[in-house]
Amino acid sequence: MARNSGVNTGFNCILLAVGVLRSLASECVGENCKNVISMPLMDKMKATLKADLDVTNMNNHLKAYIEQQTQKSVGTAMKDDMKQLIDNKLKEINAKIESTILEELKRIGVTYVRWGRKGCPDGAELVYTGQAGGNRYNHNGGGVNYLCLPNDPENGEHQSFVNSQLYGAEYEIFADRNPRGMSSILGNREVPCAVCRRKRRSSVITIPGRKTCYKDWNAEYNGYLMASHNNYKRTDYACIDVNAEQFDNKSAYNEDGALFYPIRTSCGSLRCPPYRKDADVLCVLCTK
Repeated sequence: MARNSGVNTGFNCILLAVGVLRSLASECVGENCKNVISMPLMDKMKATLKADLDVTNMNNHLKAYIEQQTQKSVGTAMKDDMKQLIDNKLKEINAKIESTILEELKRIGVTYVRWGRKGCPDGAELVYTGQAGGNRYNHNGGGVNYLCLPNDPENGEHQSFVNSQLYGAEYEIFADRNPRGMSSILGNREVPCAVCRRKRRSSVITIPGRKTCYKDWNAEYNGYLMASHNNYKRTDYACIDVNAEQFDNKSAYNEDGALFYPIRTSCGSLRCPPYRKDADVLCVLCTK
């Protein structure tokens, strides 16, 4: 009896399952079946059963996954495109900035006077060449600075009013006052000068007491510091090139005017050392 009861129970369960499946199938009509798939089932009794499965939830998860991956792919692609676009734009902007800076650097520069020479150092642009001049050495009034007078002046009108202040300049360099490296035949010769421009520099300075520039500065030329004699009227100091030349081939004649004397040191208030008594004073013109 127990054995027959177990068989009956198993058979009843099968019938119940079949009934449930048939009930589901009977409810699946038209639009209600769009997310339902049917699949055959085989039982141990070799009887074919049909099961209808609702895949709506699975479809929703699949759609969400596809959308997520699509957005991620699109986002990554857009980021790559934007990065490339920004990189290209930055390269273009940097190129324009660099080009602009180079153009501006061509316009930037400093000017200075090279006393004692007709031309400029290598690499410097010659603005004009001329003759050094200034006020006469024994005048009580008027200007005290040396001037680099161009060789192609545009002259004003003649006037009867007397106030002569513009004279040529001469070297006062002779055997007894000849700085090392300078020619003693320059005495009483007229002094040339050149106005020079050095591109891509923003600062210029004349350093007295040195023949070399400090670190990161560039020497334009070096020479000796000169001015009027201390028995005459005061003038500016000027750095005369160590390789000074004469203005022209005119014979030396003591016409005077503005004068360039080598100067000497005087110890006391000027500390010696580091300076040396009665020594020539070197100078160098530097740019940066």
